[in-house]
Amino acid sequence: MASGGVTGILCRATLFIFALLPCAVTGTHLAINGKTADYQLSTKPGVAESLVCTVHNNSQGEELLWFRGDTQVDLKDGNKVNASSVCIYPVAVDDNGVSFTCKLARDGSVMISVVLDVRFPPILSGEDPPPQEEQADVTLDCHTKANPPAQMAWYKDNSFLTLEKSRYHIYQTSELFQLTIAKAQVSDNGIYTCVASLDGITEKMDFHLTVEEGNLPFPMEAVIAAAVVVFFTILFGIVARWKRIAQCFGIGCNSSSNTFL
Repeated sequence: MASGGVTGILCRATLFIFALLPCAVTGTHLAINGKTADYQLSTKPGVAESLVCTVHNNSQGEELLWFRGDTQVDLKDGNKVNASSVCIYPVAVDDNGVSFTCKLARDGSVMISVVLDVRFPPILSGEDPPPQEEQADVTLDCHTKANPPAQMAWYKDNSFLTLEKSRYHIYQTSELFQLTIAKAQVSDNGIYTCVASLDGITEKMDFHLTVEEGNLPFPMEAVIAAAVVVFFTILFGIVARWKRIAQCFGIGCNSSSNTFL
């Protein structure tokens, strides 16, 4: 009897566990293009991508919502219940990293997202700097986009630019490759080329730099200082000789008066 009692308890416990399984495992969930977890979709510019969101394990008609980033997508009637799709055409470079999220209208916590991974070769842009005077700091801004990130380098007059730590500085982000030349010289004149390389594809952009000889500034301070020195030299000379000059004039006056007497 003890054995039969234990068996009965185990059977009832097993039935209880299986009764709970549908609630724990088979709850309503969503899928995009058959995938039930968030994922990245690799694509490229110019193509069309269709995303289909479907409801699974639902006991009633479920309305769906689509979001592009944080912005809700307008859906037509007939494209909202139990299954809903959005079409991205054409895929653009700016769509890289953008997320598309499908949610249950009645419960926004039930959702699934796909992030676009738009692959594209380097795109470069920038402008020539205006003519610069010697000793001025010069900055060349090479704006770049690529996915995945490209390998970047600077060339001068078709030769790889050797960076002098005291004069050259490079600043790089995901969209900027910047070269700064400190205290530019006439010898820095030339064509600077921004080079981006990715998967065997190389893109280049030239920047023309002109450094002009600076005009020598008029040494006003030195002239003023020299004038002050000359003035005080003359003044001190006059003061030093003042007694002799006074005596000389005094003798001359006495001599004249004696003559009249």
